[in-house]
Amino acid sequence: MSTAGSPRPFHELVEIVDGILDTCEDKVPCIVKKLGELDPEVRSELFISDLLNAYQVFIYFFRTEPDILVQEQLELEPASSLRAGLMIDEVDLLEMFFVIRESKPLIIIHDGEKAVATFSGGSAYRDGREYLENPGYS
Repeated sequence: MSTAGSPRPFHELVEIVDGILDTCEDKVPCIVKKLGELDPEVRSELFISDLLNAYQVFIYFFRTEPDILVQEQLELEPASSLRAGLMIDEVDLLEMFFVIRESKPLIIIHDGEKAVATFSGGSAYRDGREYLENPGYS
């Protein structure tokens, strides 16, 4: 049985992740390395599945440790929550969301009504944190 929209049977994805976790003994740097060695299509499927947690995906894309509270939240959420977006931080009235769209990481800053800034790529988290600390709008 495949996941919705998935060309690969779910049991194959489970076997892949089980192999990675067994080899890496849940060490995130090792998991990130093994994810990088996967076929991009398989990796993309895993990044929005329930087989990885959001923290593992976060580290893969941003290669930086978030604040401890953000890390704990990401560890508790499945990667599948990143399709809709996961609020990972807030400062004053601004909220920071981590989203995966078309296999790409996005950090979206929201003011409660609309997105006020969007960052992508490997520096998106750092750029989003800087924006939260110094929002460039009035």
